[in-house]
Amino acid sequence: MTTVAVIGGGPAGLMTAEVLSQGGAQVGVFDAMPSVGRKFLLAGVGGMNITHVEPYASFLTRYGTRVAELQPLLDAFPPAHLRAWCHALGIETFVGSSNRVFPQDMKAAPLLRAWLHRLRQSGVRFHVRHRWQGWTDVGELLFLTPDGEQRIRADAVVLALGGGSWARLGSDGAWLPVLAGRGVAVSPLRPSNCGFDVAGGWSEHLLSRFAGQPVKTLGVRFADQTGAMHARKGELLLSRTGVEGSLIYGLSAALRDTLAAQGAVTLELDLLPDKPLARVIAEVAHPRGARSLSSHLQSRAGIKDVKMALLREILTPAQLNDPLQLAHAIKSLPLTLDATRPLDEAISSAGGVRFDALDANLMLRTLPGVFCAGEMLDWEAPTGGYLLTACFASGRAAGQGALNYLKALHAATD
Repeated sequence: MTTVAVIGGGPAGLMTAEVLSQGGAQVGVFDAMPSVGRKFLLAGVGGMNITHVEPYASFLTRYGTRVAELQPLLDAFPPAHLRAWCHALGIETFVGSSNRVFPQDMKAAPLLRAWLHRLRQSGVRFHVRHRWQGWTDVGELLFLTPDGEQRIRADAVVLALGGGSWARLGSDGAWLPVLAGRGVAVSPLRPSNCGFDVAGGWSEHLLSRFAGQPVKTLGVRFADQTGAMHARKGELLLSRTGVEGSLIYGLSAALRDTLAAQGAVTLELDLLPDKPLARVIAEVAHPRGARSLSSHLQSRAGIKDVKMALLREILTPAQLNDPLQLAHAIKSLPLTLDATRPLDEAISSAGGVRFDALDANLMLRTLPGVFCAGEMLDWEAPTGGYLLTACFASGRAAGQGALNYLKALHAATD
C-alpha cells in the first residue's frame, strides 16, 4: 500500500491526512508535541472561530497580496463547505453577530476529538514526540524521539509544520533553514496578527491603572509607506508595551511593513467615531462651570476612564485646556508606534515557503513528492476565521495533490 507521511498535526496536517486516507493511502501523522492540535485547542479557548460568512468576494480580499494563490484552494473548499464538514462530524455551528462562525458550544475540543476519532477509524496512525530534522543522505525522513533517532521511508511527504509563532505549541519555524538548505525558496518569518510597541512606552500611571483594558468603539487610521490610507473601526487593547487586539490585528500587516520601511508609524485614533467633528467641538466647548475636565467630557461626550487616560497620556496641559485643540484630538489623537512585538508572541506569522517554489498541487518544485500546506506557506490573514479556513483549504489541496502525484507515479511504473 502507498504510504504518506504527514508532518505536523495541526488543522492543515489533519485535513491532509483525511483526504489521503479517503484516497486509499496509508497515512502516518508525525508531530513534535505530546499530542496533536495544540495550537488549534488554544486558539479555541476564547471561542472557536471556525470561519466567516461575509460575502465571498469580500472574504477573499482578507488574504491581501496572496489572494491569487489562495483563491483556487478556497474555491475548492469555501466557508460553506467547511461548515458542512463540521456538521458531518456532529458539530453544529452558528453565525455570530459579526458574521463569524462558531461551534454551537464555542469549544474546539469536541470538534478535535470527533475528528481524531474519525481519522483513527479510517486507519490514520499518529506518532507524537517525533521532531522532524529533515532527510538522511539516502532520502529517509529523520526524526528525534524519546527513543532516539527514527528514520522513516514514505512514498510522499506533506509538510504542515505551521509558522513561527507560539513555539511552545510546536510552531517554531525550525523547518525553514532545513528547506532553504535544500534549495527551496523561502521568505523570512515575520509576526502577523501581533501587538505593537508605543514609542517611548506608557507612563507608570497609565500602566498601573489601565494596562490590559479594552478601548471600545474606536476608529483608527494611518498612512502606509506608499501613502495609502488604512482605516478601521473596532476595539483595541492597551498592553503593557503598546496596543493589540482585533482592531490592531486587522491592520498588522500594513503596520508591520510600514514600520519596516519607515522605522515608526503614527496612528490617528478617533475616540468618538460615531460623532462628527462639529458636534464634538460643540460638546467640548460647552461651558463646564465648576466641573472638572473629566466630569465635563464624560457628561457631554461620553469620554471617560481609559479614553480619558489616553488623552491625558498624549496631550499637553495646554492642549487639554483648549476646547478646539481637545476636540480635534478626540477625533484624531496621534499615537506613534515604533516596533512590532516578537514573533513568538504573535497569533500567526507571515513569510515561509514561497508560492513560486510550489506547483499547482502544492508540491515543492525542487523536491518531487514533498508537499506543503497551512501556515508554513507565505501568506497571512486577519483573525476572524480567515486563518483557519485557509489552513483547512490548503490541507485539502495538498492531500489531493499528493494523491495526484502518487497516481501518476504508479501509472508510470505499471
